[in-house]
Amino acid sequence: MMSIEFKNKVVVVTGAAKGIGEASARLFAQLGGSVALLDRDAECGERTAASIVSGGGRARFFACDVSKADEVKGAVSDVRTIFGGVDVLVSNAGIQEYGDVVTTSEELWDKVMNVNLKSCFLMSKNVVPSMIERGGGAIVVVGSVQSMSAIGNSVAYVTAKHGLLGLVRAMALDYAGKGIRVNCVCPGAIDTPMLRWAASLDANPEKVIETCDRMHAMGRIGKADEVAQAIAYLASPWASFVTGAALLVDGGMLVPAGGMGFQESGTGAATK
Repeated sequence: MMSIEFKNKVVVVTGAAKGIGEASARLFAQLGGSVALLDRDAECGERTAASIVSGGGRARFFACDVSKADEVKGAVSDVRTIFGGVDVLVSNAGIQEYGDVVTTSEELWDKVMNVNLKSCFLMSKNVVPSMIERGGGAIVVVGSVQSMSAIGNSVAYVTAKHGLLGLVRAMALDYAGKGIRVNCVCPGAIDTPMLRWAASLDANPEKVIETCDRMHAMGRIGKADEVAQAIAYLASPWASFVTGAALLVDGGMLVPAGGMGFQESGTGAATK
């Protein structure tokens, strides 16, 4: 039976210093890939890359603000020089900021759009030519359940995540004939430093995490490794006929009508 492996493949992961990006970089290295880790956090990025190498993997860190065109161009050029090209892109970099259309400043709006959406455009723009040269490739974009739903007071984040799904579908159509597949994973609440930071804004962070657990039909938040496994699947030959897709990795978060609270106390509970 064919196994998932990335031997002789070059994988670029953005936002690779922590969270889902770190988990993805580690998994692709375990599966035989040569991994280029891109992130603004040089300290954590270097540490993650060194850990992968010490474990027998092939990895290198590239300091890069993926929202800036010149830095992206330079980093991808360095990756191609060192590794020979790019076969897989995992566009994961993202930030969470809060506010509605009145309270969100133009500066904050631009910041979220640049990091969460523009970065994917810039990375894709620079890696697609290499993928075409190598006969094809795979791009996996990390969206969110908020790529197809919304939470309050998060207008910039929700808009950027919706935009990513549109970008995925547009690129999937444009490059299908070139052997490049483009897909999106849409995680629910995942136990990452970003989620823990968001929870820390509340007076009772653990209560926030408990609430996040209850939002999912499976009764818990997800793990970064679980999202990384879905990403690896979409990047692998196992998904050879999958492109333009949005794969929910949300523990059933978007399944219950009215949300889990309604299922527990509304007619969902009454009919059990």
